[in-house]
Amino acid sequence: MTDNTTRADIEAFYKAYAAGDVGAFSAMIHDDIDWIIYGPVQVFPFTGPRRGKQAVLDALAGIGKDFALERYVPEAIIVAGDRAAVLSSAAFVQRSTSRTLSLRIADFIRLRDGKIVEFRELFDSFDAVEQALGRWLEV
Repeated sequence: MTDNTTRADIEAFYKAYAAGDVGAFSAMIHDDIDWIIYGPVQVFPFTGPRRGKQAVLDALAGIGKDFALERYVPEAIIVAGDRAAVLSSAAFVQRSTSRTLSLRIADFIRLRDGKIVEFRELFDSFDAVEQALGRWLEV
């Protein structure tokens, strides 16, 4: 897999997600995907490890249940063979409170046969929890 092919696949993946095109997005996920969004499951139940396409789609449906996507813009994409690192700016509106959560998200992705087979997502979960709760946490 060339860097140009990987970059095109990654750009198409984020474009489909930002557009809410579940069919296109789903087609880009490998059936045996290994997926983790790192974060506190007690606050964001869609975080944590998932295995397989259906588990990932269920987690994403959980995000959609609790949050409306306002913005998801990849700002930097670094590609090396079948791997990519993506830094994005995102905003989600919390459906229960109408609060907007603004996040910087880092994704680390590996592709196989043009499909995402491994996905790791990191974000400042402490900041996201404070935004979701609408208050500073006492530590």
